[in-house]
Amino acid sequence: MFPSVKRFARRGLLAGLSFLLALTSCTSSHYRKSADRETYSTIKKKSASVRNSDPHFTIEQTNVISLEGFPTATNAPDFLGIDGKAEIGARILKLEDALDIAIKHSRAYQARKEQLYLSGLSLTLVRHQFEPIFSASGSANYSGRTEQAVTLGIDEITGQPKVIVSDTLVEQQRISGSGAIGASWLIRDVGRVTTAMTTDFLRFVTGDPRVTSSSQLSATFLRPLLRDSGFKTQTEALIQAERQMLYDLREFTRYRKDFSVQIATAYYGVLGSRDTVRNSFLNLQTSRKNAERTRALAAEGRVTTADLGRLEQQELSTESTWIAAIRGYKQSLDNFKILLGLSVDTNLILDDHELDILQIRHPEIAVDDSIKVALAARLDFMNTKDQLDDTERRVKLAENLLKPRVDLAASVAVNSNPNESGHFSLPELDRYRWNAGLNIDPGLDRVAERNSYRAALITRNSAARALVQREDEIKLQVRDSWRTLDQAKRSYEISEIGVKISERRVEEQNLLGEFGRSKAQDLVDAQNALIDAKNLRTQALVTHTIARLQFWNNMGILYIKDNGQWEETEHAKAQ
Repeated sequence: MFPSVKRFARRGLLAGLSFLLALTSCTSSHYRKSADRETYSTIKKKSASVRNSDPHFTIEQTNVISLEGFPTATNAPDFLGIDGKAEIGARILKLEDALDIAIKHSRAYQARKEQLYLSGLSLTLVRHQFEPIFSASGSANYSGRTEQAVTLGIDEITGQPKVIVSDTLVEQQRISGSGAIGASWLIRDVGRVTTAMTTDFLRFVTGDPRVTSSSQLSATFLRPLLRDSGFKTQTEALIQAERQMLYDLREFTRYRKDFSVQIATAYYGVLGSRDTVRNSFLNLQTSRKNAERTRALAAEGRVTTADLGRLEQQELSTESTWIAAIRGYKQSLDNFKILLGLSVDTNLILDDHELDILQIRHPEIAVDDSIKVALAARLDFMNTKDQLDDTERRVKLAENLLKPRVDLAASVAVNSNPNESGHFSLPELDRYRWNAGLNIDPGLDRVAERNSYRAALITRNSAARALVQREDEIKLQVRDSWRTLDQAKRSYEISEIGVKISERRVEEQNLLGEFGRSKAQDLVDAQNALIDAKNLRTQALVTHTIARLQFWNNMGILYIKDNGQWEETEHAKAQ
């Protein structure tokens, strides 16, 4: 019998392990979906209180990026030289397309979304502490041991029954088990209620045929009356988790605005580098033309060798500048691909038309009014103000923990009949015990609590100073961005005039050159001035566009659509 029992035990153990592994594999997907469902619901509900938050927030991301739907380039631009052939077949991205790709595939953006998700996930756990929490446990054992055989006989002298212990060893096998089911519920402003149902079971497989069992149903209640009354510590943890979720959501919403401005800045930066290449190439072509014409005049003795040398040197210099500009453009394009979350091997170019449609749109709002709008709309300023309220609550909590501990505690239990055997025994209501009373701790040692209270006061004062400093920093940011925007507008106006002047200078020098009356140095200076003026004009136009977006962002009123595209406020008003 013993070998068969061992085989049975092994088979039972293997079957139990197989069942647990199957259960784990079947439920892991369920747990992930459950976590997503609860966390997304939490974020969605919190988003209702944050203006311009992402209404379709998700951290699900696919690594498959397809650019099949975008138009392709069919020409090789000559201003890129031999590198221009690589652009044939390249996908052309508009700014709106780049923003859409970035919010779906950018690694940095994905990391920030995951941070927000983890914040929501943490909140679900804290909330769970205030819900009924059920637990269950159990154990089962099959055991055996050898004992001396015991029989019942008749004493020959007295004629009475007696126990006879034999020298023979027999194996005694038994099955035992225990189980428990419990529930705990922390109810705010009421107390903590804990209930449990426990049972024990024992059966002898060989020898003694007895079956014994016992069970108990119990419940306890705990309510702090002074120190930590209403479970202030646990309640504060929930309050802080709720508020932290709101803070993180505000920070992510502000990050969305910063991210869109960052993508736009990089996008226009690449186009600016491409425009620099184009201007450098035009300058190179002009320099070659002037050098060739001057060589012909020098052959006729109409210009000096020194003037020819200056123009030939200018030709070499502009070629070097053009090559460096191509390198800078290619580098900025590769960096932009990484920023979008694309591979550097992706063949794409940006739409030059985006640079052509840029125009000066200067906000008409006074700097003082823009500061008032910022202080009312900035999400980070809201966080700073609310964090001061958090420190006020912590001071009150630390003050409460200085009080003596007085807890109301009560318990009740119902037991089964210990004299019953042979079947499963349930608790009987007549077999009860209960108690109620007060647990008191006068708090003779409160050094740790004293230090925590003093630290909470210091933290509150620090938070008050941080609020004042943050207000000043926001004022400084808005004023600085307003000045930057105004400077960019003036720079563009000046560059427009500079381009016209430079064009007249080049035209004049070209006319003089046709008659051999132009000085080489004057012609070189005029050409360089024209290229610099055009580059400055493009730079000033891009700078003003980015400065305008940053100005709206610093005011807290840059609205971001689902695809990352912004929607500017035409008429901002101070509140």
